[in-house]
Amino acid sequence: MEIFDALFAIGLLLVMAKLLEGLFKRIGINSIFAYAITGVILGPVTGLIDAENDFQIILNIGIFIFFFLVGLDELDISGFLRSIRGRLFIAAILSVAISMAASLAVTTNVIFDVGLDLNFTDAMAVAGVLSLSSLGIVAKVLIDEDRLKEPVGIQIFTAVVIAELLVLFIVGFAISEHTFLDAQGHLDVATSVGLLLGQLAAFTIVTWIVCNKLIPRLLVLLHRVLQVPQLSYGLLLGGLFLVIVLAEKVGLHGTLGALLFGAALSPLPYQLRHDSMPGMRSTAEGLFVPLFFASAGLNLNLDFLNLPPVTIVALVFVPLAGKFAGAIISAYITRLEAPIAIASGLMAKGVAEIALLLVMLHGHVISEALFSLLVVIMFGYILLTPMGISLAMRRTRPSEVESGDMAQLHLLERFVLGEIQVKDVLDKTRVYPDQDITVRNFVDHWTTPEQHDYVVVDGGKLAGVVSISLLRYLPRTQWAQTSLQDALRRATPTAGPDDQVEDVLQNMIDNSLTVMPVVDPDNEQFLGSISSYEILEIVLLNASGRDI
Repeated sequence: MEIFDALFAIGLLLVMAKLLEGLFKRIGINSIFAYAITGVILGPVTGLIDAENDFQIILNIGIFIFFFLVGLDELDISGFLRSIRGRLFIAAILSVAISMAASLAVTTNVIFDVGLDLNFTDAMAVAGVLSLSSLGIVAKVLIDEDRLKEPVGIQIFTAVVIAELLVLFIVGFAISEHTFLDAQGHLDVATSVGLLLGQLAAFTIVTWIVCNKLIPRLLVLLHRVLQVPQLSYGLLLGGLFLVIVLAEKVGLHGTLGALLFGAALSPLPYQLRHDSMPGMRSTAEGLFVPLFFASAGLNLNLDFLNLPPVTIVALVFVPLAGKFAGAIISAYITRLEAPIAIASGLMAKGVAEIALLLVMLHGHVISEALFSLLVVIMFGYILLTPMGISLAMRRTRPSEVESGDMAQLHLLERFVLGEIQVKDVLDKTRVYPDQDITVRNFVDHWTTPEQHDYVVVDGGKLAGVVSISLLRYLPRTQWAQTSLQDALRRATPTAGPDDQVEDVLQNMIDNSLTVMPVVDPDNEQFLGSISSYEILEIVLLNASGRDI
């Protein structure tokens, strides 16, 4: 019956989590609250689900997929390496150092004892969580405020990227099994850090080479030879699990391995992303992530109220003051513009902190009482810091950044499509194959190796789209006798000249297309087409035109 108890718990958590997510969205509250409150209601409040229910393996998969997607969507290691010489890198280091020092003051007993009774590495892990900044929260606020591509927005975004990577490394070090003790049994920090740095460097280099050079080419080859549905999805998911195991074998925590794997795959070609990422995100957002964060609610209790008042006050206010002071001091020392706005960005906290706290709880690094207190603190950050960033940004006037700081712009390449419309890039001189030609004529004279879908016309009017992948179902012996109109996808979506290129790209992804016909919405006149490859060229031209 244990399996049915686990299925009951999973089903109930998923149904309530997604229903609450829909309700919370209407009032602008983060979906993570919906998931966590689901766990609270079904766990501590009603007792319908036991926090010790036997579906821990699913929760572990959830945390790994979550950090994989964080690395894929948010982190840009190549841009991070290019920013090492900049003032923002120095500012981020100072900010993290000051924030970590303040947090360590209350998580260790070196300066004063607040009753946590943690060893040094566990205290460092907790301090890292209290010092972590959320790139996801910052990016969302800057996009909502339409300030992401302004100089100040660029500074905030880049500073948070650097700070997040640094702190994730610190937490990864603290919770990994790689520490060395000296002859007296004390932690040998120098040896441990040196070992981890070497392991991390080797692991990153190997992962980066394999993911950038070998995996894309291998996937393309396997697609051509095997033609198996969802091949990329299965291989990448399996590869993720193998990388996690490898990371654990070399002494790194699996979450750090998942994060690096995702970051290394961030430049994955469009077609491979299209084949694999929708399934990965659907699996994560529909199953693993809601369950994972609902478990935060299942494990949440009021035991933290029994902690000494000095412990609660110290953990709430000392890291808060240290984080803000670190951001302000570092911004002023390095003479960055808008120090208050940058400080507000570095204050942002998101879901990664709760994910790390769950890892630490399941690893018996922290107690349930401390876990509950820290989760409540994180919820406070998630609610308040977006409002603080918005307020600081509205009080900051747009200004110019010196050319020396423009190296950070590489980190924003994924946002270069924000204001470009279809009519800005539409080539109206292009010619298109007519539906009356044969498939053999089309293959011989119109197809190119890099294009998968083609717009077809009927006397200058839109006829439909033909996909190379569908032609494999037509025997070659019939190509010379079959007209192109017999192989068309006629019910295809279209774009208008005033549509945003970013929206058109998403529409292509949703409809499994690499090309989109453009039609005048007033008279249905066919104007031309736009392809994913043209959009990629826009990104590359925007990147190459910057002072990197």
